[in-house]
Amino acid sequence: KFSSKSASQVQAQPTEAMAEPAYTIPVFRQTAEDTEEYQRVSSNVGKGLVVIQEELHRMRMATKAQVDSLAIQKEQVKDMMKRRGDLLEEVPKMPDFLVALRPHTVWEKTPVKLFCTVEGNPRPIVKYKGGVPVDPLNAPGKYKIESKYGVHSLIISCVVSDTAEYSAVATNQHGTATSKATIIVKHLTEIHPSKLEVTLLERFPVSFGVEGNSIKLVCTMVVVPDLPNVPPLAQWYRDKLLKPNKLAAMSVSGSAACLTLPHLAKDDEGLFTLRIFTKDGTAEHSAYLFVSAAPSVAGAPGAPMSVKAYDINSDYVLVAWKPPNTVNEAPITGYFVDCEAGTDTWVQCNDSPVKVCKYPVHGLSLGHSYHFRVRAVNKAGISRPSRKSDKVTAIDAAESIKIEGKYDIMIKDDELEYVTIPGEPTNVHASEIFKSYVVLSWKPPSPRGRAPLWFIIEKCLAGTGAWQQINTAVKLHSPRYPVFDLQDGQKYQFRVYSVNLYGSSEASAPSEPIQKVDEYVPSAPGQIVATRNTKSSVFVQWETPKNQKNLVGYYIDGRAVGSKEWFACNHKPFRHNFVVHGLIPGETYVFRVQAVNVFGLSEESQESSPIAVEPALATPSAPYGITMLSSDGSSITVAWKSPKHCGGSKVNAYYIDKRDADTLVWKEFNVDNLKDGTFYEFRIQAGNLAGVGLPSAPSVPMKCEAWTMAEPYDLSFSEVRGESLVILWKAPVYTGASAVTGYFVDMADKGSSEFVTLNKEAVSHCYLQVTGLEKGKSYVFRVCGVNANGVGKPSQLSEPVCAKALPTKEIVAGVDEETGDIFLSLEACEICETSKFLWSKNYKPVGDCPRVTVTAKGRSRLTFTNPDKDDLGRYSVVVTDTDGVSSSHTLTEDLNTMLELSYAIKHPVPLKHSLNYEILEKGHVRFWVQAVKLSPSVSYRFIVNDKEVTSGEFQGHKISHDVASGVIQMTVDHFTRSNEGTYTVQIHDGKAKTQSSLVLVGDFKAALKEAEFQRKEHIRKQPHFSEYLYFTVTEDCTVRLACKVANVKKESAFHWYKEDEEIVPETPPNVMSGACALPLPLFSRKDQGVYKAVLSDDRGKDTSTFDISGKASASDLVMQCTPEGIRLQCYMSYYTEEMKTVWKHGTKIASSEKMRIGGAAEMAWMQICDPSDKEKGQYSIEISDGVTTHTRTFDLSGQYTDAYEEYLRLAAAFAEKRGRVVGGLPDVATIMEEKSLSLTCTVWGEPTPEVSWFKNEQEVASNEHTKVTFDGGKFASLVINKVTPEDSGKYSINVRNKYGGEFVEITVSVYKHGEQIPEPKLGQAKTATPAATPAPSKSPAPPAKTPTSTPSKAPTPAQSQKSSTPASTPGSTPVPKSPTPTPPRSVKSPTPPRFMKSPTPPRK
Repeated sequence: KFSSKSASQVQAQPTEAMAEPAYTIPVFRQTAEDTEEYQRVSSNVGKGLVVIQEELHRMRMATKAQVDSLAIQKEQVKDMMKRRGDLLEEVPKMPDFLVALRPHTVWEKTPVKLFCTVEGNPRPIVKYKGGVPVDPLNAPGKYKIESKYGVHSLIISCVVSDTAEYSAVATNQHGTATSKATIIVKHLTEIHPSKLEVTLLERFPVSFGVEGNSIKLVCTMVVVPDLPNVPPLAQWYRDKLLKPNKLAAMSVSGSAACLTLPHLAKDDEGLFTLRIFTKDGTAEHSAYLFVSAAPSVAGAPGAPMSVKAYDINSDYVLVAWKPPNTVNEAPITGYFVDCEAGTDTWVQCNDSPVKVCKYPVHGLSLGHSYHFRVRAVNKAGISRPSRKSDKVTAIDAAESIKIEGKYDIMIKDDELEYVTIPGEPTNVHASEIFKSYVVLSWKPPSPRGRAPLWFIIEKCLAGTGAWQQINTAVKLHSPRYPVFDLQDGQKYQFRVYSVNLYGSSEASAPSEPIQKVDEYVPSAPGQIVATRNTKSSVFVQWETPKNQKNLVGYYIDGRAVGSKEWFACNHKPFRHNFVVHGLIPGETYVFRVQAVNVFGLSEESQESSPIAVEPALATPSAPYGITMLSSDGSSITVAWKSPKHCGGSKVNAYYIDKRDADTLVWKEFNVDNLKDGTFYEFRIQAGNLAGVGLPSAPSVPMKCEAWTMAEPYDLSFSEVRGESLVILWKAPVYTGASAVTGYFVDMADKGSSEFVTLNKEAVSHCYLQVTGLEKGKSYVFRVCGVNANGVGKPSQLSEPVCAKALPTKEIVAGVDEETGDIFLSLEACEICETSKFLWSKNYKPVGDCPRVTVTAKGRSRLTFTNPDKDDLGRYSVVVTDTDGVSSSHTLTEDLNTMLELSYAIKHPVPLKHSLNYEILEKGHVRFWVQAVKLSPSVSYRFIVNDKEVTSGEFQGHKISHDVASGVIQMTVDHFTRSNEGTYTVQIHDGKAKTQSSLVLVGDFKAALKEAEFQRKEHIRKQPHFSEYLYFTVTEDCTVRLACKVANVKKESAFHWYKEDEEIVPETPPNVMSGACALPLPLFSRKDQGVYKAVLSDDRGKDTSTFDISGKASASDLVMQCTPEGIRLQCYMSYYTEEMKTVWKHGTKIASSEKMRIGGAAEMAWMQICDPSDKEKGQYSIEISDGVTTHTRTFDLSGQYTDAYEEYLRLAAAFAEKRGRVVGGLPDVATIMEEKSLSLTCTVWGEPTPEVSWFKNEQEVASNEHTKVTFDGGKFASLVINKVTPEDSGKYSINVRNKYGGEFVEITVSVYKHGEQIPEPKLGQAKTATPAATPAPSKSPAPPAKTPTSTPSKAPTPAQSQKSSTPASTPGSTPVPKSPTPTPPRSVKSPTPPRFMKSPTPPRK
């Protein structure tokens, strides 16, 4: 180490050496003296440089030593400080609370934090105790303990039970210290529910229900504070405040308010409002609930509603209700009123239907309680009963005086004054006057006395004075009485007597003359105006009718344009203009209105003008993205982006305002008064037919000054997805010092100013695809132009864009199967009427060019007229007036593939005959197709049930072709049930392609039968088995395999084989006996296997096998299309009901009307009825024989479209060719006995249908009395000679062929001579009863199917108005008896209209 003195001496030595006189070498000295001088000086300088280098080294070493010394001293100081702290910490010290716990008083559900600071040595351990130790693990989320930086804390989520004294205990080996604090948690009982802060979240929408079902209206909310014992105050309204009862259950909590209607009726229809009282007032939400009528008797009216009881007396009550809507039903002819007095037994009050919606019920028992209900009647039947009314109690209000207050005090009149004979009644008048009845009312005498009082009524024709007593049948105790038997056009007067056990009063003063009045329904409403409301609703207005007396409300009906069926828009009369909900977006409707009063419904109004269901016109949204395009110091050119939503109408104007950046007043824009150097702000408003929309946000301040470099503008986005997007911009309108040569794009997170340049090299086009985005994150972009002068100023920032996928589909490239055109297509999910599809190539508008854009509603197609390599590129489409729906597709080398397919469609191989089949000898089946011309290089392939088949002896298929004849054929050697299905041949000859298909379904059974017959005929000519192998068991338990042979001779050889190994029995088989047998004594498992018998000679060979191996085998799943849907089936060696089969489509499939599961002797199948897109996917079947589980799968996704189209074709073909009755039969035939009855009709079907006649579901046989004829395959007749009453009944005709049929019923009524011709009464004639399609048995045969080869079409007959049901199993024989039971004689059904038709019934 150096001392400071020695260090200074060392530093002084180089200083003296460097102080020697410097010498400068002269330039251009070349004398000898100069050279010597130069050498002398160079020598001195060299010595000096050595000295300097040595001194510099000494200085570096001295400085390093000094620095090291200082560092050592610093480390020594740190070490001493640390040791000092350790020495202090080593001093023992007991715990001490520097900051103690403090007490707290809090409300429940409020967190509280206790904290303290402790010192001590060793460091104390702090534990909290409140009588018992606090353990956060015992109550997760309840407690939280923290210790940081010497501060210890306990956080408690408080409830009332947490009120206690808490203590913190600090402990070390030198002692213990404790700090205590009390926490008091108070109930929020003092807070009123209306003081809570409530925010509604999810609100219940417009809802639809059906009578008898239940529904819940739920509105979720956030409540602050959320107290379990103080829920929000919520009220529900429908016309008035609702109260909880058995028909309306209400609940409210801190998270939701719920109204449950457990048993809906049309009375519940209306506008429901939820009102919640909050700290700032009320929060409300309203939505309409529609309740449609439950299914009832066909043609019968709906149930009445709003049944209420009025004018309640001791034995009288007036019941009123509202009539139901009749849209497609017959008019209502009257109503029945029922009452129930607590016995659950309903009693009909009126014998005949009452036409007015009020009915006086008298004869009630005093003090009894009653409910009432109403049923509507028309010619088709009686409706379901209405909801019963509220309970009413028969009590005479006139007998008592009620003093209301905290308690109800009843004081009877007879206690106020004592009388014996009552006084006469007063004020006799008619309180209800209708054509059906008149209700008399009067005021009882006062005082009336203590004795029971009743009344006697007299009537007379007005002015005659001839009074007659009205027979009331029972004593009349109330001052009301309905009179029904008054004559039309006559005026009557009435008077009343009061009677008790002491006598009768004088007669009351006669009433004014009373006359029944006619009942008038209101006139029809006036002009109906329907206007757009939302995408699924329409606002309907109308002019009120002139006659509004007793008006109850209005019914609105609607129908889709092009449809004849009207539907009810509301099911309960509505008093005001109405919003019709639940309509199909984009569909066009017309509406009509009917007025309703107590007498019924008015005539229908005129129909409104057709209106499409679209959102109502609104003003456009605000423009945005205001950008300055250029400035020359005296003017500014600005641009903006059009509104995102045009409001349903095209934007036709923009309005621009400006202001100085330092003022607040907006002025209309004037381009002539801008000042150089001044900052301006602009805002834009858009206008359309609905008006001027909201102004845009003010632009950024723009300085009016001359520009030297333009900026890109109008930044927009397309194809926004979760991880990518495409940004587009427009080139500057005005160039600067030189033309723009490229662009750079910068990106930053929303709210950040740190931009990242996305492209390393400038792009020349005005778009860039950005990838690698983070899903759900928002970004902003800017674009900079580049020219010869460099990079210009960045453009204005884009709007923030969130990287998330929109609900849109991608562009699909394809080839039209009919025209062969190559196209790009986009289907948009949700568009409005003003939406447009804007196509671009490389993000430049396509516009008018040699390709055609065909746009349909919701879908747009870009078709290439002459596609070639010049059409390669990136195509994009943007849908306007949506939330950014857009997509793109890059057309690359796949265009070549589409060109080949297009050429094949436009230039197919011409066919002379499409694919057909024929049965050959030996039972072989030949499938063939003939082309007009084939080249030697033709290639083709056969596809059977979506699987390609190849030629080969092992496969059993022989495929060949003949170029000369153009025939391509495939021969199937062994044609079995597994060959049922679809056959397709695809031919490729050069560039030309074609294909032909044959669906061997309907004719398959006939083809199979013919093939088997030809096979047997071939076998019959050679030695063959007349009975194939079978087994028997003898008495000694020996199993014998036996068979029978035919057409044999002595030279015929017979051999037995087991698993292809010959068995030589002890007794050689004798073929001449006609039977051979192989005994298997002591049969056991070792005898399992496949046995084979072979019979042969020089004429041929026949083989029979018998499998007793016990092993099951299953083929792959195959698909077949049927008129009912798509069928998947699996062939197997055997199938029994005991075998466990499980079908799966993701999850296990249960047999239902949609998915039918069954099996046959050697096949298991599943039928998908009426398939839809959700039936796509992979299906599997698991078959278990108790030992092994076999699994077979089939993917329906790739073949679903073709299968669905084939199903539709088959269904249409079956429906078109089915047997049906064209016309000629009556519904009801009435004839006198001894006459002859002829029932004749015209039938049609292809092929000619079979015709059967039935009487009371029993087939009619042709005999002398009943003659059945069917002439020319068109005219069917049933002639009954000399009819008798026994011939009365229900007759029916069944017309059916393999494609389906029809069932028509006729009711025949025979009356005796001299009797009046009976007329059908209400509900007498029977409805054509549909015969239910027999449910498939557990092992049905596969359905027959029809080929695609279409027979020559016969002239289509006139379309019948009768419905039909295609045969579920074409060609099958119906069961003997119809499954529809005959109704009892007491049950009557209405006469059906002629257009009603029944499906084909099972026949005997």
